Amino acid sequence: MKKIFLLILISTSIITAQDVADSLLKQGWNPTGVVGINLSQIAFKDWTQGGSNSLAYTLFSNFGVIYFDNPWKWRTNLKAAYGRTKLEDQGYRTTDNEFYFESILTRKIGWPVDPYFALTIRSSLTKGYDYKSDPAVQIVDFFDPGYVSQALGFQYSHGEIFSSRLGVALQQTFANKFAAAYTDDIETTDKIEDFKFDTGIESVSEVKYNFYDNMTYLSFLRLFSRFNSLDVWDVRWDNIIAAKVNNYITVNFNVVLVHEISQSRRTQFKEAINIGIAYSLF
Repeated sequence: MKKIFLLILISTSIITAQDVADSLLKQGWNPTGVVGINLSQIAFKDWTQGGSNSLAYTLFSNFGVIYFDNPWKWRTNLKAAYGRTKLEDQGYRTTDNEFYFESILTRKIGWPVDPYFALTIRSSLTKGYDYKSDPAVQIVDFFDPGYVSQALGFQYSHGEIFSSRLGVALQQTFANKFAAAYTDDIETTDKIEDFKFDTGIESVSEVKYNFYDNMTYLSFLRLFSRFNSLDVWDVRWDNIIAAKVNNYITVNFNVVLVHEISQSRRTQFKEAINIGIAYSLF
């Protein structure tokens, strides 16, 4: 139990927020949207110092809208990324592959915390492969597996920087071709289930901190534990340091840590440095 309370304390004490301060919102719809591309290319001809031709790109988008009608606030956000890289004659490999949708409805009731309802959908955007095998083996596809969760609880936020919520959650996992790896119940040997339903506790914390005029630190921490195994937690911790060179050129340093034993017994880690072009639609 000490581990449970420690994780909850960590998740609810982190300085967070993707929310825009209510005082800056106008009544009605407040849309935001960014699309961009990160590119890396190098080519050689008669080069005596060695090297390999390579091309890498990542397409990304981050769309959001906040509907504000005091005391109600409804925030919806969709994040998607798709990246590929090619090294000499090895062909293209997928390097980024993410679809993340989140919708949160909150209502002010005059308390330090506000009740909320949240819907989250996450999946790979397209086919993903394990390139350690030769030939590469497909391990995921769009909504295979796919995760849908609903949570009801209370949220605390402070201006543009801080937001943290804690609630009871339902999580559904869908799979098709890869059901044996993600949704199958090992206690039933006569069939392979393509759907899994879990109930538990969910905590989500977010940070948006501007530490220079053109640099921002963004952090997203999600914890989920099932009621039947409260000593085991799914963890996703996504961190970005974004630097804006000018209105179109950005530099991002991204570190993602995932610990989810239904996917892998090992803690997953991703690090990326991207220089690219981003365009704000609103």
